[in-house]
Amino acid sequence: MNASYSWLNAFVKVGMTPADLRDFITARCTPVDEMVSLRSDLREIVIGHVVEASRHPNSDHLWVTKVDAGTGELLDVVCGAPNVTAGKRYPFAPAGATLPGGLKLEKRKIRGASSNGMLCSSRELQLGDDHEGILELNTDAAPGTPFLTAIGVGDTRFVVDVQPNRPDLLSHLGIAREISAATQEEMHWPALPGVQQTVELTSGTPAAAHRAGPVELQLDDPVGAPRYMGVVITGVRIGSSPAWLKERLESVGVRSVNNVVDATNYMLHELGQPMHAFDAAKLRGSAIIVRRAFAGERLRTLDGVERILDSQMTVIADAERAQGVAGVMGGSESEVTDATTDIFLEVATFDPASVRRTRRALGLSTDASYRFERGTDIELPPAALARAVALIRAIAGGEVDGMPVDLYPTARARTRAVLRVSRVAQLLGVSIGAEEVVRLLRPVGFACTHRDESSLDVEIPSWRVDVRAEVDLIEEVARLRGFDSFPDELRPFRPGSVPTSTLDSVLKRVRDALVMKGLLEARPMPFVSGAEHGFVRVANPIAENEAYLRRDLLDTLARRAEHNLAQMQRNIRLFEIGSVFEPAAAALPREEVRVAALIMGDRRPSHWTEPPSPSLDEWDAKALGEEVARAIAPGSRSECRPGDGDVLWHIEIDGSKRGEIRKVWLDAPSWASQAFGAEVTVRLLSAEPVAAAGSAKYDSATIEQSAALEQVRYQVLPTTPASSFDVALLVPHDMPAVRVEEAIRRSAGSLLEKLTLLSEYRGEPIPEGVRSMAWHLLFRHPERTLESREIVGRRERLLQTLEGELGVRQRTA
Repeated sequence: MNASYSWLNAFVKVGMTPADLRDFITARCTPVDEMVSLRSDLREIVIGHVVEASRHPNSDHLWVTKVDAGTGELLDVVCGAPNVTAGKRYPFAPAGATLPGGLKLEKRKIRGASSNGMLCSSRELQLGDDHEGILELNTDAAPGTPFLTAIGVGDTRFVVDVQPNRPDLLSHLGIAREISAATQEEMHWPALPGVQQTVELTSGTPAAAHRAGPVELQLDDPVGAPRYMGVVITGVRIGSSPAWLKERLESVGVRSVNNVVDATNYMLHELGQPMHAFDAAKLRGSAIIVRRAFAGERLRTLDGVERILDSQMTVIADAERAQGVAGVMGGSESEVTDATTDIFLEVATFDPASVRRTRRALGLSTDASYRFERGTDIELPPAALARAVALIRAIAGGEVDGMPVDLYPTARARTRAVLRVSRVAQLLGVSIGAEEVVRLLRPVGFACTHRDESSLDVEIPSWRVDVRAEVDLIEEVARLRGFDSFPDELRPFRPGSVPTSTLDSVLKRVRDALVMKGLLEARPMPFVSGAEHGFVRVANPIAENEAYLRRDLLDTLARRAEHNLAQMQRNIRLFEIGSVFEPAAAALPREEVRVAALIMGDRRPSHWTEPPSPSLDEWDAKALGEEVARAIAPGSRSECRPGDGDVLWHIEIDGSKRGEIRKVWLDAPSWASQAFGAEVTVRLLSAEPVAAAGSAKYDSATIEQSAALEQVRYQVLPTTPASSFDVALLVPHDMPAVRVEEAIRRSAGSLLEKLTLLSEYRGEPIPEGVRSMAWHLLFRHPERTLESREIVGRRERLLQTLEGELGVRQRTA
């Protein structure tokens, strides 16, 4: 949101420089991203006092003046304006200054007389069209005073990053309310030039239609529009807005359209209340009906785009067709034009969820939808409508036809909450008395009454839609007191009584293992373009081009890898822990928590003393997949079994298939290496509905399982020497290495400490149909040194077992 320094000053005496106000808003309310000085092109213009003025000796229409510009000496300045007068003050641009438009002034001679600058007209300063004479100033400012400071022409714009929970700050009124509370300066709504009177309002009953002059109002969708007000103004004259209104809108970056539209935009930025004006003569049947759209109904909006509506959208319609999308944008058919004489002015409160869904479905965001989907003050429309009508009548003429109508079927009572002083101290860590709490809350609109000695009954103002419960009030107390006022000390650590869930423990272990391997974690959104079948569609997608939930993680990581390759990053090591979804017969889709990793690029960093590093290959991916499986189930038996095609291996844990290792195909440049990935399921989540608040119970079996999972077993370091040998075997080409290793472990017995695959070779002199594979076996007895005969005996039994069970013989040549 853009906020104007001068506009805020019209609400409340700020008493701070723009820079100080920026810091105040950031510390107390919401971040200010940028502070822009408007009319900075006038920063070199100063107040010039003409001390003398005489005719130029060589010209009949020029004057030679002596100007005091605050430099300590009088400057000779040649001027051609007929109204230059000694003793007067004018805007002065000294030599070296740059005028609006880019003209840089230099000291020069004009008809033989030196001129050290220029006395300026309105047109030269781009403050008006008058060029008949220089701009005479009615000010006592000292010579040399910056023109912007003395005249107040310039303004400062704050680009405010209003957080989603503070929609009340999306207006000058909201920010001024905070300034008033902090400075204890009285706040009042700015006077509107030419406005002397407001209008009275009347409320309607839930089911009836009401008439505002010739227009009949009907509210058929009270959910989408909890409150709807309207009034007819006849005899308006559409034209240009007065200068003060244009300047106000320009100060927040809004282009002037015409006086009626400008009035509605003014109210939006001043009060945070969106409005819309319809050309009343274009409303068929002289009716306004707030209803749901018909499925497939079409409406051309003010931006000239034809929109296709659905039955979940609220629209503003006349007796025949939709004339606007509620809370988003009006229709072009009833747009106010230069020929408009009668208008219907709408001021309403629309449901945030409905506006948000409609805005996303249509891909249409406006200043109005931005405010409605965050929540507007439902009590503001009457005052806002009265102020808007008064402004329109002042700048466009016209008369109110009939009485304004207020359709408000179910009036909302203000939210109330009990605030315990003891709870404030407990959560904030400092003792804050009830009187101080009242002192902090009342200036920003919270009505506080003492419930008893230790608690307050607080009525929450209607504009604070983010405050609902005691904890929200405590946060508000902390904010108003100032977060920097709390002591910088840590409170004593109090361990929780709820055990860490098994899933969280597993995911932490997996994450730590992958980070130690040098991988970076990616956390993309789980949405994909998908297709109609086989994917779960999101009911209210963020974007229509990503309206489905993903079915695997590696495809998502592949898109991240392609982004990195586009940035010329060839070495990529990424992992993600997240959910995948598939349609199911139950109410909720099938959801699995998975771990995926993607690697490509150099195996090790390059160094000028070494040959180029080889690229990561399928064996690196296999090692990574095994690492993930061990981290998921450290006490279980995990293995990789060969796959087909792009699937290189299937990952099994305790005999159950849990994932796969495969090639990953990318839209990649020619210099990129092959990508490989591993994806493993951690857990299938329950499809049961989420338990209601306060109904969760902790299963003792689950707690014991979690404790057992986290139990770490230690063993002493070995004190006896190890014995080892290598064995080279001829293994059939279609026999998985894991089968050979299983047989080796069974035959070797419990003294086998480590089994390592050393190599695999195919080709001469190895016979066809087999491959040579070598393993290293390490044995150790926990209490004594193994004798050589024991090692030889184990080796012989091992070879006999392999040949007898698997037909695997020792390689002898």
